[in-house]
Amino acid sequence: MPISDKVRGSLERSSWIRKMFEEGARRRAEFGAENVFDFSLGNPNLEPPARLKEILKELANDSRKGLHAYMPNAGLPDTRKSVADYLSTQESLSFTLDDILMTVGAGGGLNVVLKTILDPGDEILILTPFFAEYIFYIDNHQGIPRLVPTKSDFSPDLELIEASITEKTKAVLVNSPNNPTGKVYSEADLKGLGLLLANMSKKHGRAIYLVSDEPYRKIVYDGVQVPSVFNIYGETIVVTSFSKDLSLPGERIGYIAVHPDLTDKAAVLDGLALCNRILGYVNAPAFIQRAVSHLLETSVDIDQYRKKRDTLWENLVSFGYEADKPQGSFYLFPRSPIEDDVAFVSALQEENILTVPGTGFAGPGYFRIAYCVDDATIVNALPGFKRVISKFI
Repeated sequence: MPISDKVRGSLERSSWIRKMFEEGARRRAEFGAENVFDFSLGNPNLEPPARLKEILKELANDSRKGLHAYMPNAGLPDTRKSVADYLSTQESLSFTLDDILMTVGAGGGLNVVLKTILDPGDEILILTPFFAEYIFYIDNHQGIPRLVPTKSDFSPDLELIEASITEKTKAVLVNSPNNPTGKVYSEADLKGLGLLLANMSKKHGRAIYLVSDEPYRKIVYDGVQVPSVFNIYGETIVVTSFSKDLSLPGERIGYIAVHPDLTDKAAVLDGLALCNRILGYVNAPAFIQRAVSHLLETSVDIDQYRKKRDTLWENLVSFGYEADKPQGSFYLFPRSPIEDDVAFVSALQEENILTVPGTGFAGPGYFRIAYCVDDATIVNALPGFKRVISKFI
């Protein structure tokens, strides 16, 4: 075989998101782009803040020597200090540049964290539904994913989490605001999780990490606040990116932030820097590291996403769809009107509406709509959404 059996198997299980994105390309070629309504991929449609271009021009004209040379594997010290200073203003903790490692996006950051903490056979608990790539990231480093269902409102089920922790549990991986549901975990739920992990760490005689994937932290609505996991649990590692709030997914830039009081922090930080290098990332690109250091308190106009959410959610509910109103991110996760969410997504395709079945997120019976698209895509898709559900209710 030209490729390994393992990779071939991974291809067969590969992300529904990409499959639907590819289906969109095929349909655009057949029916015309204006007649295809693609909600499959969380690819921000808003342009980055105008200030970014100004910064890029300034950086391009910087004539100092060595700006494009190798750097410490954790990233540029000045950029890491900027991130640390920013986090120190947001949290009731003091971060230093040593607590920060710049990464090739959140995906790169999660792989660095997992390679650092996992021994073969160690387990990572994931709350369902979840971003499907987590499974592959964990497998990359010989870990075992353990899926833990959430409650009916997608909030953490602490009893199920406790029952799922074993002597092999190395971390619980959370994502809030959540992809695909738009759920923001409450402070009470996170405090309960932090207390649970502290007790279970004591019971098993080693730290159980809380790894928080937070690329949507700034994309929240209606006055919702995203609680700080740093202020809740000391064995916390946060991974994030600038892909969503600055509309920079193609630049692949993010960072890892380690709790200042993490147990054995020096060893963990050394491990993160080593794994960043030997995984082949080496470090995040220097040019964009310098750029984002000036934009830490900036984001795209989040209210534009709120308006898209409101238009879509209000209309779908009026048509008969059942869906919780998202508190954050730019995804809607309605319940499929039939048990077979894949079949319902196929029915939507007949109207050239591309969504992703919840099965792809370990959330069968639902489907995901990424509404980070042009307003016209939402408005023009509404009649098709209405026609499809009318066949099932």
